[in-house]
Amino acid sequence: MDQTFASSGTGPGIDTGAVAALADETLDWRFKALPPAAWGLSVRDYLATGPALADLGTPLLTLDAGALDHNLRTMAAWCAEAGVALAPHGKTTMAPALWQAQLAAGSHGITLANLPQIRVARAFGVQRVLLANTLLDPAGLGWLAGELAADPAFAFTSWVDSAASVRLMDEGLRAAGAERQVEVMVELGGPGGRTGARTVDEAVEIAAAVLRAPTLRLAGIGGYEGALAHDASEDGLAAVRTYLRTLAELHGRLASAYADGSAPVVTAGGSAYFDLVAEELGALPEAFVVLRSGAYIAHDDGFYRGISPLARAAGAAGGTDAGGAPLRSALHGWARVVSRPEPHLALLDAGKRDLPFDEGLPEPQRVRGGAELTGTAARITALNDQHAFLRDAGDLAPIGAVLRLGVSHPCTAFDKWALIPVLDDASAAEPKVTGLVRTFF
Repeated sequence: MDQTFASSGTGPGIDTGAVAALADETLDWRFKALPPAAWGLSVRDYLATGPALADLGTPLLTLDAGALDHNLRTMAAWCAEAGVALAPHGKTTMAPALWQAQLAAGSHGITLANLPQIRVARAFGVQRVLLANTLLDPAGLGWLAGELAADPAFAFTSWVDSAASVRLMDEGLRAAGAERQVEVMVELGGPGGRTGARTVDEAVEIAAAVLRAPTLRLAGIGGYEGALAHDASEDGLAAVRTYLRTLAELHGRLASAYADGSAPVVTAGGSAYFDLVAEELGALPEAFVVLRSGAYIAHDDGFYRGISPLARAAGAAGGTDAGGAPLRSALHGWARVVSRPEPHLALLDAGKRDLPFDEGLPEPQRVRGGAELTGTAARITALNDQHAFLRDAGDLAPIGAVLRLGVSHPCTAFDKWALIPVLDDASAAEPKVTGLVRTFF
């Protein structure tokens, strides 16, 4: 029987053998995180040498094993308590090993953003894919039709937000001789937002167009509330709630449109407002509610630290939240002081090519094996391509010192590194490397 995205299933939801085979990859100059001592060894053999953080050069981005595990467990528990499913956005990491960990922790599937990302997922046997976008490329539709025909267990769902996109998808799938219908959800947007129909009436008309298209199957509705607010202010939260209530209205309008009687998917929820999604949509009748939060697995020391629902709940409760504990930042940058050209200025050897900067600059946290910088006047004021400008660190950051940096926005951190070392404890005096996470951007 053809699988639907909302259907239940057993098993890992990913080809664990393909993920395990990443340990056989030979290391070489392509991976800027690793020293020449690793070249010629497989990932497995290099890890068997017991490398430490001190063996790696700078610039560097690392993951913290304890924080990753904590975040996986915390989010899984939160979703279970809220009664919603989770299909984390895989674009955050593009790391099949981390997708496998998310699926093993209970995630229903993996969300992706475009065709190249879907191809990565299929290369690693991901069984449930939610495309939070519209696929109109004829060659891509032909490839998708082939994937669906070859694997009856592959459940795929994408979005449409216009009658024109419905027509083009239908034409492309017919031209490809599609054997299975493609599940689509009608996307509802909001004023000033991104894609999506702008009114409920328009969305209902799009759903009717889907019902008339022989190659498509109406599977539900979706949208993205994060495009309508950028903070946790009263106005921002109100804008998100208003949008989610409109999405609920659309769900009610389409209640009789699902001819086969299956529960329609209702999906929203990035990493900033998933609590509001659960509150506003979690109790919708006959709905399979799916969050798409992706940044939670790595969290950060910037944008998401301030806006994540678990961080907000923890602050409101004096340090305790409904999930048991706030999320922890698993991402850290490491950079070396290479110049002190002025009394209050130091230059580090990490820049825009190494660390994210679109949602806030990195923050200096500590000198490796030395002083704490958090709470001091030390701050990074700018990034060039390959340098960071550290100001007011005083004598705490002499030339040659290696600094640990907190970063903001994991979605633009992972893409800069093809291989990311995992540390046993990024706060230890001498962190050990326990894993290497491969990314595919």
